[in-house]
Amino acid sequence: MSTATLAPAQSAGHAEPKTNYLNHTHGFWSWALTLDHKRIGLMYLAGVLTSFLMGGIFALMVRLELWSPGLTFVSADTYNKLFTLHGAIMVFLVIIPGIPAALGNFVLPMMLGAKDVAFPRLNLLSYYLYVLGTIIFLSVLFIRQVDTGWTFYTPYSTTTNTNAAGAMMGAFVLGFSSILTGLNFMATIHSLRPPGMTWFKMPLFLWALYATSIINVLATPVLAITLLLATVDRLIHLGIFDPAYGGDPVLFQHFFWFYSHPAVYIMILPALGIVSELISTFSKKHIFGYKFIAFSSVALALFGFLVWGHHLFTSGQSPMASVLFSFLTFSVSIPTAIKVFNWIATLYKGSITFETPMLYALAFIFLFAIGGFTGLFLAVLSIDIHLHDTYFVVSHFHYVMMGGTIIAFLGGLFYWWPKMFGRMYNENMGRLGCLIVFLGFNLTFFPQFVMGSKGMPRRYYDFLPEFEFYHRMSTIGAMTLGIGLLLSGITLFHAIFWGRKAPANPWGSATMEWQSPSPPPHDNFTVVPPVIDPYDHEDLEYVPAERGYVLRPEAGHG
Repeated sequence: MSTATLAPAQSAGHAEPKTNYLNHTHGFWSWALTLDHKRIGLMYLAGVLTSFLMGGIFALMVRLELWSPGLTFVSADTYNKLFTLHGAIMVFLVIIPGIPAALGNFVLPMMLGAKDVAFPRLNLLSYYLYVLGTIIFLSVLFIRQVDTGWTFYTPYSTTTNTNAAGAMMGAFVLGFSSILTGLNFMATIHSLRPPGMTWFKMPLFLWALYATSIINVLATPVLAITLLLATVDRLIHLGIFDPAYGGDPVLFQHFFWFYSHPAVYIMILPALGIVSELISTFSKKHIFGYKFIAFSSVALALFGFLVWGHHLFTSGQSPMASVLFSFLTFSVSIPTAIKVFNWIATLYKGSITFETPMLYALAFIFLFAIGGFTGLFLAVLSIDIHLHDTYFVVSHFHYVMMGGTIIAFLGGLFYWWPKMFGRMYNENMGRLGCLIVFLGFNLTFFPQFVMGSKGMPRRYYDFLPEFEFYHRMSTIGAMTLGIGLLLSGITLFHAIFWGRKAPANPWGSATMEWQSPSPPPHDNFTVVPPVIDPYDHEDLEYVPAERGYVLRPEAGHG
């Protein structure tokens, strides 16, 4: 245990700093050249939210076109480009970097009681690679666009006259940003844990980021090489993937999904870590089964490398390979179910409060459970043959990625927003936004399960009249979802300028970042915080005068 001395009734880091990381230095270059992990996290967050806005607009345009059969307001070629841009932007610019690079960068060192990440300059380089990759990636908006779908499947991506090469090179550069961030996070967790913080006293969000970093470091190079080979194949016809020159297009799918299925856990593991924090904090109860949740994160990272073949059940791979991949896919549900059952056990007899972050956590459990459960249908060989490339897959994917990752991202954003900017948002508006998002999401994607089971293929510009009712429900749901997200964004933006001042620890969380002032000073802490159990809420007491929680004087001793 730490021997840091605390004044009576005062928590570590609660002394009011004269400056914080937002006003420590001013001017464009002070941000552009900053090594402060918190500023880098905010710059990532700005890029992620901007990309999210663009990807969302493209999604709404796709849904509007599908309001009725035939031409509604864009041509078939434009439709193909819109859904490609939506998918590619959301995957490569939003979901993959959203939680690790933005929220993770901000809170990971503070959860360790550290001043910064292990390699601050490498952290800044990672951000600039993200910016460079984004610029290259978004160049396709202005240079012939791209219509291959976000997976860039060959041979179409090697023969299309759209700018597939630009998009693939953008994703290639973005991959290096993910690799460097993963290396930095692993080094930080290994080298900057304070005395007394063993592996089993780390917050579960750090376990999730560590498991995510393992995948980033081991799997992302495979995607980078695959996209580079596809680009070279397109430019000089090496014949690697293009069958016209002796290549094998299915080989691309094996390489792509060897990365992209582990990448599903790059997207979802940090979300699972956030939910663990939210459930414990707003239940005012120690997380149930800490070690099981921690090891399940590592198990998911390892299992993620073994199941890529379930994306190729219809590709002609051997029956034995399909059976093995089906079995392994079912096995993935075990560590995922461990987390869900432990969250529910944590909620049992907890002192639950329903602030906005908690509502997002509960929404996550409901939506992610549907996404996971429908994944079992797709793991069954006979059922997958029928559902492959239908809207059932679209809905399953979005229940996991949007209903999982993005919902948890929003929960984390509302959770750490007071820490980031030192201001509280309007709680009623936050709850209303969450409710609208939840209703709009289900109205958008649940009808797609029905469409898919009836045979409606995904990515199609046109459809039979019998599917019009379901498409219109989805489109109305998408508009509702957009309104909810817009309201949530306005609520957070309003808080920056007009929200009441946030206490250091408004939620009663026992993790270290909440023992720093809100917003934090440049070096994160004014007093070195003691190491305590990150889920022992009995070490905290509520102080009405501060409108927040502080550590008890004896916390961290003995």
